[in-house]
Amino acid sequence: MGQWAYKVVYIDYRGRISCEGLETLIANERRSTFARRYMNTLGREGWELVSLQPLTSNSAYYIFKRPAQEGDYAEEAPAAASSSEGTASQGPTVESA
Repeated sequence: MGQWAYKVVYIDYRGRISCEGLETLIANERRSTFARRYMNTLGREGWELVSLQPLTSNSAYYIFKRPAQEGDYAEEAPAAASSSEGTASQGPTVESA
């Protein structure tokens, strides 16, 4: 069974894309060309668009997935200071095919 890696991309149709702390700003091109160029780059890297979550009339979250590869997973977040010692930390759910 395969595991999946997910990537969440924030796209502001006025000319800004944010993904994993990296900002991409529009150059001298049409807005649709800007978004398409960015998504085509993800497609060449094996990412497939699986969901879209509109936020406002000018922005949305785009969710992509691909078969998990080494380096796709972020480091574990540090435990919250208020958590109990006896409580096991639950990480994100990993989907299997």
